[in-house]
Amino acid sequence: MAIEREASVRAAGEHPGRTPAALGGGLLLAVAVVLTALNLRPAITSAGSVLDEVRDGLGASDTWAGALTTLPGLCFAVAGLAAPRLARRVGLRSAVAGALVVLGAGLVLRVLNGPFVVLGGTLIACTGIALANVLIPVVVKASFATRVGLMTGVYTAALQAGGALGSSVTPPLDSAVGGWRGALASWAALAAVALVVWLAATRTLSPLRSAAAANPGETPRRSLLRVPLAWVVTVFFGCQACLAYIVMGWLPQVLMDAGVSRGDAGLLLGLVSLLGLPVSLTIPALAARRGSQSGWIVGLGAFGIAGILGLMLAPAASPVLWSVLLGIGMSVFSLALTTIALRARDGGDTAALSGMAQGLGYLLAALGPFLFGLLHDLTGGWTVPFAFLLAVVLAQCAFGYVAGRPRYV
Repeated sequence: MAIEREASVRAAGEHPGRTPAALGGGLLLAVAVVLTALNLRPAITSAGSVLDEVRDGLGASDTWAGALTTLPGLCFAVAGLAAPRLARRVGLRSAVAGALVVLGAGLVLRVLNGPFVVLGGTLIACTGIALANVLIPVVVKASFATRVGLMTGVYTAALQAGGALGSSVTPPLDSAVGGWRGALASWAALAAVALVVWLAATRTLSPLRSAAAANPGETPRRSLLRVPLAWVVTVFFGCQACLAYIVMGWLPQVLMDAGVSRGDAGLLLGLVSLLGLPVSLTIPALAARRGSQSGWIVGLGAFGIAGILGLMLAPAASPVLWSVLLGIGMSVFSLALTTIALRARDGGDTAALSGMAQGLGYLLAALGPFLFGLLHDLTGGWTVPFAFLLAVVLAQCAFGYVAGRPRYV
């Protein structure tokens, strides 16, 4: 435990007699973190829930729709790599505030005109999401140093809840406000609320103005590109994100080919997402109390492997069971975020590792759905695509086992 205590002290800038609360890990900041997390998925899931209406209303093609759904992953990769540099330049508080402003502006912009404006606005909104994706784990590390697991779990649960809200609330909003434009733009209000609370919560918290990086007088931070453990964490993050992207994109089609109705297939995909909430609220806090998180990572991976084997070998036998197993297995996302915080000594290394793992990891993950679909087209069945997915999850377990060991980048 001594090594974890040392890491907590370094991460929060804490002195031996000084509590983490003195650095701002209070209730209002926790609320600000949750509100920010709630904003990081609706921009994506809200568009998906009315995609056919948007496409038809704009007279756009299926190729355009495919580009719209591909943008988030690619943007997460590129903008995520820029987040640590932005935090070093303007401070963590201003960087997160800027991310929320960019997100809200993109949400409004994308409903103002035609197909290319929708793409441009989505790109802007996803840039804000990508920046916050990388920076919020740094906030957790800097301000909740002794409660990293708990706050990461709460943050992850809020992410998943935001995604569910975006897909479930947007269709009723569409009817209430008279069209998809108003429904999609309305999510900018949530970004505005999060911005106000964030600025209020961090107004007097000087550590968050510079916790993400070295102080101006310090030597510039080293690159993590030559650190083996940083690559292990990155591949682990990319593998679990690849699993999530494939399941979200292809599970309904797999289930429908197995005889499940379209409505039930959609409900099962929703079940997969909801299962992450209780896991995210419990497992990270438990795992963070131990020196190693490897056992938890491999254990959750085993559930995912069981679900994949079920869908590959007997998809019609018990689609509900396979979906439940997959949902539990995908909950390793919360441990991937926890691992990023625990494998770094301080806020600066957390920012660098978060940017590398999420930037390069999401780039790796973006290839997954394409390769899964390509293998299906080439073979005419689902066995080979699921064999590919099984290899991804096995790699996730292997790299996750190493990433979970108590070491620092």
